[in-house]
Amino acid sequence: MKSLLPKTLLCTFTLCLVAGLGACRKKETNPLAPPPAEVSVVTVALERVNRTTELPGRINSVREAQVRARATGILLKRLFEEGSNVREGQVLFEIDPAPLQASLNSAKASMAKAEAALKESKATVDRYKELVPINAISKQVYDQAVAMLGQNEAELLATKAAVQTAELNLGYAQVTAPISGRIGKALVTEGALVSATEATQLALIRQLDPVYFDFTESSTEVLRLKRALENGTLESVAPGEARVTLILEDGTVYRHEGKLLFSDISVDPTTGMITLRAGIPNPENLLMPGMFARAQIVEGINANALTIPQRTVTRGAGGKSTVLIVNNENKVELRTIEVDRIIGDKVVVAKGSKAGERIIVEGSQKAPPGAVVKPIPFSAGSTADSGTQPKSN
Repeated sequence: MKSLLPKTLLCTFTLCLVAGLGACRKKETNPLAPPPAEVSVVTVALERVNRTTELPGRINSVREAQVRARATGILLKRLFEEGSNVREGQVLFEIDPAPLQASLNSAKASMAKAEAALKESKATVDRYKELVPINAISKQVYDQAVAMLGQNEAELLATKAAVQTAELNLGYAQVTAPISGRIGKALVTEGALVSATEATQLALIRQLDPVYFDFTESSTEVLRLKRALENGTLESVAPGEARVTLILEDGTVYRHEGKLLFSDISVDPTTGMITLRAGIPNPENLLMPGMFARAQIVEGINANALTIPQRTVTRGAGGKSTVLIVNNENKVELRTIEVDRIIGDKVVVAKGSKAGERIIVEGSQKAPPGAVVKPIPFSAGSTADSGTQPKSN
């Protein structure tokens, strides 16, 4: 009996020791729960944003004039530099004036002859007028003299008109610029025969400052815009304030802003498009006729647009746009939204969110849907990535 008692005490002590060690290990495997992850959030706000659209089109000159021959003859000189700027009235070509000068001299000679005949007729009528009362000549002879006087007066008028025409034709020997602008290459060379009857084209002048930008928009889009203006979703742009910004072929934004001039009053039945025109300043002559560009136009103003940073939006299954929202209980929710359009680094939300909600900008990798987080206001100067947890102060 005495030998069994120490063994019993030893076993009891061993069991107690094993139980104590097990409890210690159990405590070590159940540490304290971590604090909620900090995430940077922005609050969905209402903003006044311009509703813009981007449409392709081409550059056209404001005025374009074909320089044509108005006199027939041999082209003697070209008096301009191809590709240079010319002013209205500047002499561009010279046509051989010799035949035209001869025609003018002949017309003047005919006019002098008509003047002499008229002078003779007037003297005859004056003499016959004194002889008729005394019956020295018959009344018929006097009437014939008066008729000849009228015929000679008409002949003088005709010769004066011929002289005027000959002078105009002689002036057309110097071909001048009908408008100011930039002239292209000469279409004829010295020594070529040009014709007034065929109106031979000699060159082409275009005015390049300002220029027109002609583009088209679908009638469906125009109807949608009008409905948005009628129901108050958009505010119309004030008259004269519809500005146009050009994006050139190389992707750069043209430095000078244009102005929408008009919208056509009919729809092209073959394409269903409406033609629009904008006026664009071109002081550096960078824009050339025929150049392709895209125009950004302010169609209306959305006074209550919901905007969020573009970086907060991700593409989910099926291409749907989603954001992570922190609710009133500081829990993360995955929300599907409908994006209306992208403006710079922001997106305009059409459906799925409302003003005042908090959307996660940074720290999303440590904040899965359903997790409790600690939201802090997002700072634009933060250098943390969207997938890293922001540091706390």
